[in-house]
Amino acid sequence: MLLVAAPGAAGAQVFLASRPNPEFMVGPLFVRLAVTPELGVTLDVLWSLVVPPNKSGAAIAQDLYLLWPNSVGASTAGAPDPALAAYVTARGFTPIREGRLPLFAQSLYRIGEEMPPEPVKGGAPFVTFVRLGGPLGLTAPVTYVRIPWTPLLANRTWLMDLRMEVTDLVKRRTATWIEDLFWGPHYALALTFNDVRPRALFPLYFEHRDRVVRLADDPSQLVINFRDADHLKIYDVFPRTANRRLSETLDSTEEISMFLDRSEGISPQVLTVQFGYFKGLRTWAPVIIPIIFFFVGNLTMPVFMMIFRRTKREIVNRVHIGPGDAARETGVVLSREALARIVPGTTTYEDILKMGGGEPEEHEQLATPDRRTVFYRGSRIVPQRRRRFGWLATVSGWSVEQHEVEITLDRNVVADVQARVRRSPLPPTGP
Repeated sequence: MLLVAAPGAAGAQVFLASRPNPEFMVGPLFVRLAVTPELGVTLDVLWSLVVPPNKSGAAIAQDLYLLWPNSVGASTAGAPDPALAAYVTARGFTPIREGRLPLFAQSLYRIGEEMPPEPVKGGAPFVTFVRLGGPLGLTAPVTYVRIPWTPLLANRTWLMDLRMEVTDLVKRRTATWIEDLFWGPHYALALTFNDVRPRALFPLYFEHRDRVVRLADDPSQLVINFRDADHLKIYDVFPRTANRRLSETLDSTEEISMFLDRSEGISPQVLTVQFGYFKGLRTWAPVIIPIIFFFVGNLTMPVFMMIFRRTKREIVNRVHIGPGDAARETGVVLSREALARIVPGTTTYEDILKMGGGEPEEHEQLATPDRRTVFYRGSRIVPQRRRRFGWLATVSGWSVEQHEVEITLDRNVVADVQARVRRSPLPPTGP
């Protein structure tokens, strides 16, 4: 049994014999997928049959059938086999495509120019079908392939090669715009072995489950070859035990493979790869884009800073946040109420310090050591409001008040108090 599926859609590939309880097995088996940068996908299923030592090839001679989980590309290998379409139609399915797939025989000892793959005359007829009705509606397309018997099937020195252009196997992954900008689109594909759950496939499998050709002990693999490895980015491979390396026989090709475990029985075995191709400017994107941002940032930063400062100045000049009587003060500004509590002849130096706080400016004269003058100076920036919305108000302008309080003390008792206030408008450059 053998399966290829796109992520998120289960699929299966199952070899069936013409007669029940086949005595032979499939082995070795290689499901080899070739992916190009243009996302063209070609799949080769290579296999041989393991015949019991007490049987001859003539004794087991029979056609094989293949259940495939997807539709296949158009084929020009010959006319279709009407019997296949009639077979699936009789079981309530609707054929949507017919034709023949290329079938080759490859010698294990004479490979390449010495003896290229030998085409099997007539190829392998197929029919792709769906189920239109039923409680769950339209099904995904699957394909039924007949592999005609040839004596080379039972020859252990030859591998049969069924080639097809598969569709809907590569799915685009959702990615962030940064990932698309730097590396281009991300894709995912999966080769799956031993899964018979597709709705259009399972009825045929269940009807002929006694004709399933089992997997032999020979090494069998799922293999994915990515061409143009210099422009390939592999993001993830599952399972982690899968082997990843450069192909030993193909130039600039990344090979990812996984050995099949026949002891898993009917449990699916999946090889999943997430990948992407990058070409042209994307090859240099990780270098070029930071350089562009660096130069653009240095060129535009003065402009942005100028706009930012001007905007900040306008906001500070035209908007005020705070209670209605709020003002911006520096130094020490004594309020009218505080000044009213300063009574000449009664208020002491200690009382003055409690009211004004801090460390006021003091003047003393040597001629009158018992007499000194204390100064409190401060300024207030006061907004001139237009409209007010709670603590938020628009401002038409600002004025500056310079406050100065002169307190004369005789023997640490207040003798005289003088308060002066100067007001002037604040220029619109900002407080």
